[in-house]
Amino acid sequence: MNDDLPDPAASRAVLIGGSEYRHLIPLPPVAQNLKSLSTALQDPTICGIPESNCTVVANPRFPADFLEPVAAAAAGARDTLLVYFSGHGLRDPDDPDLYMALHDSQDGRGWSAVAYHHLRSLIRASPAPRRIVILDCCFSGRAARAMGGGENLAMQAMVDGAYILAASPGDRPALAPEGEIYTTFTGELLDLLRGGIPDGPELLDLETVYSTLKDRLRAKSKPEPRRACENHSGLLPIARNRACAPPQGVGGPVLDQQITSAITTTGLRLARRLRAVGRTRDALPVLRLVLGQPGVTEGGDDIAVRLELADILTELDHSREAIEVLETAFAAVHDQVGPEVVAVCQRLAALLREVGSHAEACDVLEHALKVSFPGGRSAP
Repeated sequence: MNDDLPDPAASRAVLIGGSEYRHLIPLPPVAQNLKSLSTALQDPTICGIPESNCTVVANPRFPADFLEPVAAAAAGARDTLLVYFSGHGLRDPDDPDLYMALHDSQDGRGWSAVAYHHLRSLIRASPAPRRIVILDCCFSGRAARAMGGGENLAMQAMVDGAYILAASPGDRPALAPEGEIYTTFTGELLDLLRGGIPDGPELLDLETVYSTLKDRLRAKSKPEPRRACENHSGLLPIARNRACAPPQGVGGPVLDQQITSAITTTGLRLARRLRAVGRTRDALPVLRLVLGQPGVTEGGDDIAVRLELADILTELDHSREAIEVLETAFAAVHDQVGPEVVAVCQRLAALLREVGSHAEACDVLEHALKVSFPGGRSAP
């Protein structure tokens, strides 16, 4: 058994997801699942799979759209093959197989979706010694925003020598809550990959990932995942533990700070581009995601993100929420001086005046004058 991490150049990942459907309830969080999981797998501090080896398939319409990328990845993988599916899973009344929904699939009509046994055959044919299947899917497509499990899922999904990780047991739903950025299961998986496991091993194997996910979801009273494995595949390392500082501990915090700064800068730039092309609402979850990153601190780039977020909320007539965002920024920079402080004060005061809080607006502007002209000097 290989006790090292996968060779990124010899590994392949295919991430497939359905967020938009013609006949089934849409699952908006799945779109973000794909983007963020792809980013995490490519992160050199986690897995480091090259972008060229990580294929994302969003909202496939035909079986070939779904299966051909898997076939190509399965044939090209010489170390690790990872296949992820998130979206609706369906049952056919005359067939016990799992069916993964396409854009035009219909509940109860397995022939309108992709049968799991086709995916299983492609994965089984791969020469990759490590084969991982992650299923974050439903079976029903009913109106409730939930993704249901199913009995004997692990046995249906079994691939010789592979590790199967499923979002929930058969008697409980794997949630995709409305308004959340991610589905419940994938969101927890992303938190684990990004933040690591404190006091865990330097390299994370699949069994450690599974048991930690199970404990964390159980603690939150969320559906617990299931897994099935063969040939000790669960003991194979799959990712670096970002909670473990590398040797000579100084390098760890510096690297984390650089990563956080890069995420913040990229997220801010993306949000501004979305606004520039009229996609203001799409910029909102981007900025909220940036602010939710581990290690993001109040001040610096964080203030720029909050100012941008407040502007978007104001533009969308969410003035009260914009005020809350700016009040958080104001509390962070209250004891500082500089143009950022003034910008926060000016925008906060303007919004407070709009909602009739004139006294509070005056206090904020008075503070802006103090930091602009320290020492009691007056404005010219």
